[in-house]
Amino acid sequence: MDVHVRLDGQRDLSGQIYRQLRTAIHDGLLRPGEPLPPTRELSRRLAVARNTVGVAYERLVAEGYADSRVGSGTYVRTTGLPASGTATDADTSVSGLRPRALWADLSPWAAPELTGPTTATHDFRVGLPDARLFPYDAWRPLIARELRHSAAGAVGYGDPAGHAGLRAALVRHMGLSRGVRTGPEDVLVTNGTQQALDLIGRVLLEPGDRVAVERPGYPPARLPFLAQGAQVTGVPVDAEGLVVDAIPPGTRAVYVTPAHQFPLGMPMSLRRRTALLRWARRNGAAVIEDDYDSEFRYGGRPVETLRSLDRDGHVIYVGSFSKVMLPSLRIGFMVAPPTLRAALRTAKYSADWHTAVPTQAALARFVDDGLLARHIRRMQHTYETRHHTITRALTDHFADLTELVPSAAGLHVTTFTRGRLGDPDALAAAAERARASGVAVYTLAEVAAKRATRPGLVFGYGSIGASDIEPGLHRVLASAS
Repeated sequence: MDVHVRLDGQRDLSGQIYRQLRTAIHDGLLRPGEPLPPTRELSRRLAVARNTVGVAYERLVAEGYADSRVGSGTYVRTTGLPASGTATDADTSVSGLRPRALWADLSPWAAPELTGPTTATHDFRVGLPDARLFPYDAWRPLIARELRHSAAGAVGYGDPAGHAGLRAALVRHMGLSRGVRTGPEDVLVTNGTQQALDLIGRVLLEPGDRVAVERPGYPPARLPFLAQGAQVTGVPVDAEGLVVDAIPPGTRAVYVTPAHQFPLGMPMSLRRRTALLRWARRNGAAVIEDDYDSEFRYGGRPVETLRSLDRDGHVIYVGSFSKVMLPSLRIGFMVAPPTLRAALRTAKYSADWHTAVPTQAALARFVDDGLLARHIRRMQHTYETRHHTITRALTDHFADLTELVPSAAGLHVTTFTRGRLGDPDALAAAAERARASGVAVYTLAEVAAKRATRPGLVFGYGSIGASDIEPGLHRVLASAS
């Protein structure tokens, strides 16, 4: 890798080279054991005498920053580097640039520690599929094929709305699996659900508009709306889902998870879904339906989507492949009314032009070849076993401490806690002790960004094997004593 060295004027050129290389070593840009550029090459690039560079290198060697190897070159010393006593060229911590105050207020809503890498032996984190069971052998050839096409010049910049083949495949997938009837022209591919929400906010909302979300609910959903200057109001949920009568007057949009309420888990009743659609029609408002893990159901009838019930064009349907495939793919999508089609496409273009074309094309073939359906069937069986294991264990062995919230879908279950875990502070301390013992588990307040009305625990089972579930639960609830 080339090392950037900047020379100002004609004075002390060796000193300038020395100081900038020393700073690069201290900052870790040049790592122990890495070679410095040959003196002949660096002198040519800087248009200085080779001896000028040589003097700088000799000083680095003399002061313990580098080692000179005869016939090989000069290398950053691997051990015993002097301590840094100098500052970098610019101290960016004193910059006069500051973010809007809004961004400090938004930080509590972002919780990457819930989904990042973990060393836990029992992983109950929420929203993670089992990446170990992804069909990599089937996926790799599809990606390789699309990259070969790219190398051959077959792929340039893509359509902001998404790869045509993927949009057509999504229409078939949604129609068969969720009863969502639409056409490719109304589908827009995004970088995950989060970008879909951001684009919807850009297109629909003015600063000061009110958006209603579920309380407790999915914390990241608030972020794009708040960042765009909207007022975000939590609306309570009960056993039937969002309480429609509690939506504040003047609300412009409502974000809901009707198939599997996040984080509690119950589906929205048909009565409540019908009431929400009537409310949207009366108020000329949008309903944003996040169908985030509805592919996995373990009993009862599938919940009909709001989009399939909508006859007036008020529902924007949002989904992704983060749960059925891999979160790192960052492939999401939305189905919006035709009246929003052009604006959403322009908003996508202004945000990032388009989602990665090779990944979209590979996913289109993955769907069309039946590989996605096969993978979902396989994971359905795996997750259903884990769902039954965890609900049975909580009901049979931990009923004195937990009250299971009924749920028959998704990748997590929620329990309200009672007894010695009924106190929120005691519960938080127990969860912290469990994490220290190697069990990744979080309270309802942590998952819902402190908007939970009752103390509870949320157990994800996407990343934990069935045989590890009950031992993990014992370790969690043992931390309560």
